Amino acid sequence: MTAETPSSPAFGTADLSNCEQEQIHLAGSIQPHGALLVISEPDHRVIQASANAAEFLNLECLLGLPLAELDGDLLMRILPHLDPPSEGTPIAVRCRIGNPGADFDGLIHRPAEGGLIVELERAGPAIDLAQMVGPALEKIRTANSIRALCEVTAQLFQDRTGYDRVMVYRFDEEGHGEVFCERHVPGLESYFGNRYPSSDIPQMARRLYERIRVRVLVDVNYQPVPLQPRLSPFTGQDLDMSSCFLRSMSPIHLQYLKNMGVRATLVVSLVVGGKLWGLIACHHYQPRFIHFELRAVCELLAEAIATRITALESFAQSQSELFVQRLEQRMIEAISREGDWRAAIFDAAQSILQPTGAAGCALIYEGQVTTSGEVPATQDIREIAAWLGRQPNASVISTSSFTLDAPEFASLISVASGVAGAPVSNQPGEFLIWFRPERVRTVTWGGDPKKPFVIGNTPADLSPRRSFAKWNQVVEGTSDPWTPADLAAVRTIGQSVADIVLQFRAVRTLIAQERLDQFSRQVLTSDHPVVIADIEGKILLVNEAFTALLPKECTPIRRLDDLASAFLEPYDFMRSVGELINHQRGWRGELLLRGPGNAVRPMMVRADPVMPARDRALGFVLIFTDNADRRAADAARGRFQEGVIKSTRVSSLRLDSKSDLVHQNLLSALVENAQLAALEITYGVETGRIADMLEGVRNSTLRTAEVLEHLMLHASRTAVDDSTSRTQKTRK
Repeated sequence: MTAETPSSPAFGTADLSNCEQEQIHLAGSIQPHGALLVISEPDHRVIQASANAAEFLNLECLLGLPLAELDGDLLMRILPHLDPPSEGTPIAVRCRIGNPGADFDGLIHRPAEGGLIVELERAGPAIDLAQMVGPALEKIRTANSIRALCEVTAQLFQDRTGYDRVMVYRFDEEGHGEVFCERHVPGLESYFGNRYPSSDIPQMARRLYERIRVRVLVDVNYQPVPLQPRLSPFTGQDLDMSSCFLRSMSPIHLQYLKNMGVRATLVVSLVVGGKLWGLIACHHYQPRFIHFELRAVCELLAEAIATRITALESFAQSQSELFVQRLEQRMIEAISREGDWRAAIFDAAQSILQPTGAAGCALIYEGQVTTSGEVPATQDIREIAAWLGRQPNASVISTSSFTLDAPEFASLISVASGVAGAPVSNQPGEFLIWFRPERVRTVTWGGDPKKPFVIGNTPADLSPRRSFAKWNQVVEGTSDPWTPADLAAVRTIGQSVADIVLQFRAVRTLIAQERLDQFSRQVLTSDHPVVIADIEGKILLVNEAFTALLPKECTPIRRLDDLASAFLEPYDFMRSVGELINHQRGWRGELLLRGPGNAVRPMMVRADPVMPARDRALGFVLIFTDNADRRAADAARGRFQEGVIKSTRVSSLRLDSKSDLVHQNLLSALVENAQLAALEITYGVETGRIADMLEGVRNSTLRTAEVLEHLMLHASRTAVDDSTSRTQKTRK
């Protein structure tokens, strides 16, 4: 196969019937508002170029030409950025090419197969970054809800880009999108509230949106400009254009936009926690081009918006965490006061319902059913618990279409269309279950989602749906969906109740010796590592979950003192055990446990005296929890702070004093926004999720700082070039 005989058409062989397979990164062509060059190294020779490159740059011939022989300063502008390689955010340069010369903005990046890709566009005017970005960051930082933030976003982007319509498009758990907020010029139909099926944005496109955060289509009616030669001289295959801003759009997507009547688009990704949360989609009804600096501003603002989304969602979860902490305290008090913790859950219905947004809740524990709010009949609850017990093991089992998933419960649609359950022990059928009623609702789609494409005169003539008129669908048999925050509350409450159940059974093990066999068996088979000792510190029970954590030399264990050798800090453990035994003083703390093979495991220890009466202890219960997630969260906080410090270090930019002040002010605002998000994550998110979420904010902060630095550098050079050009014209 030669470089002139491609084995497959551009974009692969996909059509609308299998558009998920479309190879949109193998476009083989670009949009005509720019030119693309592929440069070999180390000779810096043009080995592949868009067919319009010579004309676009006012040159006679390009292929095979060394950049050093080009009229202008392109090579001089590129050379400083080749070491280290340009693997992250593309480097932007302002250069002059041709004779007579013209100014171009160039974007430099390095494809995986080798060489350099240089994308060139007509130079745009300089913008006032302080005015363009500073006030916007303040509005983003002070938005106090997701809705308010998205409304601010739509307004900011329309003001700065001038597109006819700006939509904040949010994805749900199933990948469907909804126009969550919108701004548009007078006279246009509103798309607010419209939903679009997940098939409208295939997975390949979603992955590219996560990687390339800004995409521009200047004119939907453009004629694609092919690459020459079509195949990469490096590989003999289609050039991977994943990172190319000029890359041709998918023909399927172009037809989709034409059917909507849209001529030009700007799409900016909102990536939260490493996942595509939504899009800022801008539509125009005439051709429209925005230059590099304005695109970079859009990317910078989108990163700040995504960071603020993280903070707001974490704050919502922190409120649920607060509810859970109060609930746990009430349960502990109820055990001491009444000998039963269940009253604490159900005496005040909102304490168990509000954090999860449920209408009813039921506890199935030791054969008894206790309820609050709107729930099914007792026998139905038992059968639902049995159904949950047949599902794969998980800390939370949830569905918003329970009566559709389990048709045998169809009669419960009015009260249990949504079900979320958390096991409270390892005993069959012991669950805490939340219920939601059916919510019949009308979903407005932008066109019929069941008809993603239409067939033309022949079966091969496929087109995206041509009608985007509002298409209303009545959805029955489902509840409001369980959000991640709802399920986090379910999980946290379930784990808290499971801890109390374990403690309560341990208490009864100590109080009711005649029932020791039954309850000790339940404790012994618990997944939670547990140790129970009498008032003298003599071990009564150690379950298998705890024994599995210990090295062989630490067994057998007869007294609490014997456990000391299992910890890296035995004296700390002995001191705490002494407080527990001598003063009946409970304690919480982290200790490092030596496990099999000398593996070290951080464990959170919860030690409590069993007090059936205020002045008398019967014994002690120690519950151990793996604290690796908390340690990972602490490490992530350290990496986050390092990332913040790295982003605020004095850069290598050589800016004048005014530009440097603008840079520092904008960077400070971005970092403040990130630190607020980190604070909300630390105190508002489940421990197991903290590390990943902080890592997402850290990466976003570093990316934003990099975009800002490139933007400031480009703006500074543009100002110098403009000043030089004016001086030369004055002399003439």
